[in-house]
Amino acid sequence: MSDRKAIHPYHHPAGERIWETSSGKANFLIYDGLGEEPTVNDQEALWLSTIRSHDQYNTTIYSMTDRYQGVYGQRDVVFLNRTEMEKRGLEDGDRVDLVTLSTDGVERRVRHFRVAGYSFPDGCCAAYYPETNPLVPLYAHDPLSFTPSSKGIPIRLEPSRVSTGEDCLIEE
Repeated sequence: MSDRKAIHPYHHPAGERIWETSSGKANFLIYDGLGEEPTVNDQEALWLSTIRSHDQYNTTIYSMTDRYQGVYGQRDVVFLNRTEMEKRGLEDGDRVDLVTLSTDGVERRVRHFRVAGYSFPDGCCAAYYPETNPLVPLYAHDPLSFTPSSKGIPIRLEPSRVSTGEDCLIEE
């Protein structure tokens, strides 16, 4: 054990750019992935990542507020960067449906999500789960662990055909 570790038991050498490897350098491993490259040929495709809100622990939701993203009183939100919003003719507050670009012919759709501008890479978007769980196809999982691919779902956005009433959502 090094002297540093004896002095401070929570010492993390990599945090100080000390690489405890045989070469003394950081070693990066490249994993080929699980075939998450887009399997669809759709120019409007976005990669959806499902996220948690500030007041959420796994699927337990403690409030409808997410101070991290500046969302209050709702969770039916899809976050897009300004470039993707402009590309689709969308503005903050517009309502869209999220539709999975699946390869099994099953339509997976969640309706009437509010568009919110947020800093994400081009081609990507995010929305809360469990609200977006219906978008994840059962076939889309890691082949070893069977973990669902909730951080990489190919979707497209469509204008919402639902308008709000005071007490309900109405399909137009």
